Amino acid sequence: MAFPATFTFLICCIYVPCVLSIAKPNFVIMLMDDMGWGDLGVYGHPAKETPHLDNMAQEGMLMPDFYSANPLCSPSRAALMSGRLPIRNGFYTTNAHARNAYTPQIIAGGIPDSEILLPELLQKAGYRNKIIGKWHLGQQEKYHPLKHGFDEWFGAPNCHFGPYDNKKTPNIPVYKNYNMTGRLYEDFKIKRDGESNLTQLYITEATEFITKQAKSEQPFFLYWAVDATHGPIYASKKFLGTSRRGLYGDAVRELDSGVGIILDTLKRLGLDSNTLVFFSSDNGAATYSKQHGGSNGPFLCGKETTFEGGMREPSIAWWPGKIQAGTVNHQLGSLMDLYTTFVSLAGLSVPQDRVVDGIDLSQSLFQQTLIDRPIFYYRGNELMAVRHGSFKAHLWTWANSHAEYRNGKGVDFCPGQEIENMTVHDQEDHTAKPLLFNLDSDPGERWAIGHNSANYKTVMPVIQDLVDKHHAEMVRGEPQLNYCDNSLMNWSPPGCAALGRCLKAPKSNLHKCTWPH
Repeated sequence: MAFPATFTFLICCIYVPCVLSIAKPNFVIMLMDDMGWGDLGVYGHPAKETPHLDNMAQEGMLMPDFYSANPLCSPSRAALMSGRLPIRNGFYTTNAHARNAYTPQIIAGGIPDSEILLPELLQKAGYRNKIIGKWHLGQQEKYHPLKHGFDEWFGAPNCHFGPYDNKKTPNIPVYKNYNMTGRLYEDFKIKRDGESNLTQLYITEATEFITKQAKSEQPFFLYWAVDATHGPIYASKKFLGTSRRGLYGDAVRELDSGVGIILDTLKRLGLDSNTLVFFSSDNGAATYSKQHGGSNGPFLCGKETTFEGGMREPSIAWWPGKIQAGTVNHQLGSLMDLYTTFVSLAGLSVPQDRVVDGIDLSQSLFQQTLIDRPIFYYRGNELMAVRHGSFKAHLWTWANSHAEYRNGKGVDFCPGQEIENMTVHDQEDHTAKPLLFNLDSDPGERWAIGHNSANYKTVMPVIQDLVDKHHAEMVRGEPQLNYCDNSLMNWSPPGCAALGRCLKAPKSNLHKCTWPH
């Protein structure tokens, strides 16, 4: 007597452990560093020097209303990994009001053990996780990525500033998994003209990891956190001098090439139909670099600010066969949503003992359903603005201080852009009567809607209710970015003894960090 195939399968599973044929999807996050919304050809840059990213958008989904959770690197990355606003996960400072803080190598804090990061959840579900590039959630060993769910790491714990003298300040280490394998500027060169092979190393690490995982048939999460577009900007010799945009454009072209190589690797290995790839940036372009930095398109200001240029990111979702090719999705999204979406697609649940700010975007990605939700714009310990639908309300406005700005001769976060009550150099409190803008008709946040208009009277109460509820339910994390200590710098990273490369640390001088903006 012949048995149906399904019956035979069930009988076998009684006696032999079975693995369901439905494979868990792989995940790739391509997170750029200080890349602006307007840097991609598909987002309107006239140089048209990003053919691989433009093709990724043609094969996938463009998400022009996608945001970071903070206008600065470390808090944005902490939010991505935890699915929670920096005010909840502790990546902020209370040393001064509404100040951006991050994790230079003198920082005493880092990502708390109490935060349950995305790779920790995926690891428990059988995923192998790798980070390539900049971690930026604490340079002390206890904060390293392999302590927080990653299985492999090639990259650095901090920004690639330098070179340093290894006496007052050590050069930043580069890690291969648990141990340092050298230091930036010494073993991994970044020359004065911007030449560096780092991006090529990061591309190779990515393709080798994907190839290894294809052979193992184990699901994977790759976090490709490359940083060539963060100052000091760098590119390999092959790309130097090839862009119409100068060195920054050279870096963008090389990263674009890397995106193409990684996507081609997924296709060649037959993994593309089971891999969700998401491209974005940690914050807006550093407009204070002027012609030497990136472009935020039509938006106001850039990195460090809670104007659109500081937090709206050039985002593309790609999953052939699952995400409809060539689509544009105006879903309000956040990097924090990747946490919840990936967890859901892996068949898991987010932690139930805390607020998770990221939402599951599966319906929006696969069915183009628009999910109603607000976007909260934080700068340090202050809620500066809120977006709901097409409208954005500014509760506080600030560019940067007079001391930094120095009548335009110093640091300018909004070069060439002066908007009344917006790009100000003293913090302005608008909580009694927020400044309201329609981002569909005014993406540059130039013309505030009149307080007495019917539009303001209809929209503002809805946003105010969202603000009141948000504040009422907020439980703030212990601030991690208040204290600094020179003795905690990268003097003697794990693995330095085997290389004979440990440096003598100074005495501890724990003190409150100074955050000027």
